[in-house]
Amino acid sequence: MAAIATFCSTNHGSGIKKLNDYLLNKQSTTRTHPVFSIPDSRQRLLCYNGSNKNTHTRQLKSKPNHMRLGNLLKCRAVNDNVAAEEEKKEDISQATLLWRAVKLPIYSVALVPLTVGSAAAYLQTGVHFARRYFILLASSVLIITWLNLSRTGTLIVACLLLVLGFVGLTWVSVEAGSMHSLLLLASAVICGYIYQCPPFRLSYQGLGEPLCFSAFGPFATTAFYSLQCGTSELTINGTIISASLLVGFTTSLILFCSHFHQIEEDKAVGKISPLVRLGTEAGSKVVKLAVVTIYSLLFVLGLGQIIPFSSVILCALTVPMGNSVVSYVEENHKDKTKIFMAKYYCVRLHTLFGAALAAGMVAARMFARKQLPYAVIL
Repeated sequence: MAAIATFCSTNHGSGIKKLNDYLLNKQSTTRTHPVFSIPDSRQRLLCYNGSNKNTHTRQLKSKPNHMRLGNLLKCRAVNDNVAAEEEKKEDISQATLLWRAVKLPIYSVALVPLTVGSAAAYLQTGVHFARRYFILLASSVLIITWLNLSRTGTLIVACLLLVLGFVGLTWVSVEAGSMHSLLLLASAVICGYIYQCPPFRLSYQGLGEPLCFSAFGPFATTAFYSLQCGTSELTINGTIISASLLVGFTTSLILFCSHFHQIEEDKAVGKISPLVRLGTEAGSKVVKLAVVTIYSLLFVLGLGQIIPFSSVILCALTVPMGNSVVSYVEENHKDKTKIFMAKYYCVRLHTLFGAALAAGMVAARMFARKQLPYAVIL
């Protein structure tokens, strides 16, 4: 409107002159374009990207048209870079969530008790039933999957997996003629049920670790040992009891470390986990004490010749992994993002320690001075 008023002057020549003066003043005048009221000493230009709905503010001082165009192009470039970074983060998070949902490393808690129990049976009898091993492994994986899915509300699928897994365990127990083993395995399943399923949910009372220790240690490991011995009688000795205790400790350590990153969430839902009671500082000390106890117990059992010396030697090779668990928890127990990985460090320790324990038992049988004939029965 100011330009029109100037151009419509009664003096045509002076009107043109005024118009030229106005255009020159327009290019050199400092102008600001506030979009929102922003409490700052200088006005800002709000850049908006409609496709990604991201907003960014940049300080802008009015300049000639080509300078303003350059600023707009820079603003758009910033938006494009931010969008690309967010898309990359979204892809990473989706892959991470998929990995966490599948929980493949956690299935080591099904593999280790079976492998250690079978190795202890081989040490005792020199016999290994390969078909029973794989049926028991598949059944155990189905039951662990049931435990994972029971948290998500998919009850029909979870119950179906539980039934299939327990059918496999029952079939092997009937074939072996060992009802004692079936009772032990049923006890392990019951521990898992009362741990997190209604109406019990004893995990909310902080009883998850004792139940986990009992289920995967004395119950499951001893049952697998009995099923692989090839006899209908429940023949328990000091070796299998000691091995089951070690397996129970390393398994419970995984569960304990899984609480570090979710203390606030547990408090919000009324779940009194051990870390809610202790806090992360004291919890890191418990982890150190647990690792020291595991290896101390191993060496004591080795000195008492309850555990084969070959198992002690091989398990001693996993001490660096145990140190990694302790140091990682001590350094990151206050960092909620990093401490999430503590349970996976424990899974590695659990797997390596269990494999070393089982391998030592097999080696002790194979390289004994008075080696008895052995067989792998399909």
